[in-house]
Amino acid sequence: MKTYTPLWQRRLCALALVLIWGNPCRASDMLLLHGHIFTGDDQRPWAEAIAIKGSLIEAVGTDAELTLHPHHGPVMDLRGRTVIPGIVDAHVHTLYGAYALHGLNLSTPEASITDDKAQLLIERLQAYAQAHAADPVLFARADFSATPPSTPRKDLLDRAVPDRPLVIHNSSEHALWVNSAALRMAGITDRPVADEAEERGIIRDASGRPSGVLLEAGMEVMERAVAREVPFEAMRDMVKQATRYLNSFGITTVVNATGNLEEIRLYAALRDRGELTVRTRTAFGAVAVPHRLTPEFLRDLEEARKLYHDEWVSANLVKFFADGATGLIPPLVYTPAAYEALVMELDRLGFQIMTHAARNDSVHMILDTYERVEQAHGPRDRRLRIEHADLTDAADIKRFAELGVSVVMQPTFCCAEQGLNYDFEHPLPTDRWKSFETSGATLGFASDWPCTWPPDPFVGIQEATTRQVWQSPDTAGIAGNPLDGAANGGARATGAVYTPEERISVAEAVEAYTKGSAYASFMDDMVGTLQVGKKADLLVLSQDPFSVAPGMIAKTRVLTTIVGGRVVYDVAAPVPADGVSGRKTKR
Repeated sequence: MKTYTPLWQRRLCALALVLIWGNPCRASDMLLLHGHIFTGDDQRPWAEAIAIKGSLIEAVGTDAELTLHPHHGPVMDLRGRTVIPGIVDAHVHTLYGAYALHGLNLSTPEASITDDKAQLLIERLQAYAQAHAADPVLFARADFSATPPSTPRKDLLDRAVPDRPLVIHNSSEHALWVNSAALRMAGITDRPVADEAEERGIIRDASGRPSGVLLEAGMEVMERAVAREVPFEAMRDMVKQATRYLNSFGITTVVNATGNLEEIRLYAALRDRGELTVRTRTAFGAVAVPHRLTPEFLRDLEEARKLYHDEWVSANLVKFFADGATGLIPPLVYTPAAYEALVMELDRLGFQIMTHAARNDSVHMILDTYERVEQAHGPRDRRLRIEHADLTDAADIKRFAELGVSVVMQPTFCCAEQGLNYDFEHPLPTDRWKSFETSGATLGFASDWPCTWPPDPFVGIQEATTRQVWQSPDTAGIAGNPLDGAANGGARATGAVYTPEERISVAEAVEAYTKGSAYASFMDDMVGTLQVGKKADLLVLSQDPFSVAPGMIAKTRVLTTIVGGRVVYDVAAPVPADGVSGRKTKR
């Protein structure tokens, strides 16, 4: 039977909604009341209540305003809990994270099992192999040296798993350590591989025999072999588990900072099954592999742009690596002229560009190129990006805002005793978040998962506001790697603080994980703030990170994650079969 609403109530509803930015008066599907809601909206940064209609936010305001709002769905009493927009993790590697989540993780916040603990490492690998007898390829994640000649050898892995391919990803994702079976799978023999850039990354002994470690572009030989060997359905299921895992940390949108057309099809397959609970935008690019604008590559770019441009699966993005992340000094990937020629052509074709930079001279080269691109092709909304840029000369920081270049950084990489600076003779400060903020640049934050584990934004927010120094006794003997980042690889806070003048506020850090990352990713029309008409992506938190002591922010837990108006994670629900706690619902 149709419910009659008295005229006075309809008029009062209309008046209330005029106050809440003029929305039409209609019944909402979900109403959240009595909250402490950080909207990210500069005009109205805090609210008490939100009304959701379908996948969109229909109204934001006070309890008094929205109590009058008609609704026919559930009412969530927040009981004063803090709510923030869904986390937009602007730089992840979801497929690699999926491998690590499915595989054996030897580098956790609690401890790192390295190759100097040979017997323990062998035992763990053997137990994992026995528990995954049906897997065609075994995956693991670990800290090991990516600086020759101190890189480990395949012999240790052969003792653990002699009969099946074993691929261990370095925590930096710029190196692989593999056994002999994996080398055979990839066709890596005593003879050089055809591609010179890939061959440079294959560590060999004096006789030309592969040692079992692949650096930078050399990894791509193994990645192609893995893609051939692991069935599409198995990869799809691993990615599904990974997206649920991301939801448990409040991550609702990601930019995949490496990928190709085949990887995008994984996300599309989940979307088509109604099982994708993270919005994805995927860049074309592989770790430290120089781009070549072959007909096949350009065809894949165009096909991805044509087919994938909805709210769940999108592309039109190309990732470059100006340098790598191995050795004592990150190796360069391009000459300036070669890089500029590629970027110039892809910009002419209308693609967004993002570029990894671990070195300050790389940052300078990228900015110079971006400036010349705009001069050559004229102004448009490019949202050019530089990833990491932790080591940036002071004179270049101001150029980001001047050129409209977004910087996407990872606060959980901070802070070793001298930050991320590899040059002890020139102690240039790194991780200069406050300087970027003050300059007016768009600052986005990201986890770079699985380079940090877990991808917890609240660890990042705590580090952004404290800049604590971390050290790991487990990895202290590894040359050039890994980074002593926040709560990674068995690292512990030392009590010291690195360049405290570069701290930012909690609100600035939250906005970098939401509004800033959404803008850098061309997704700010949908997500990043809690405003009328945007997607209803939001998190209910266990505590208020804006008011707790800075050293307690990392203890914040996500109680509920809502994506597009649907609860995709709820900490109060039973633990499902995939082992990730919380209720999952289909999109």
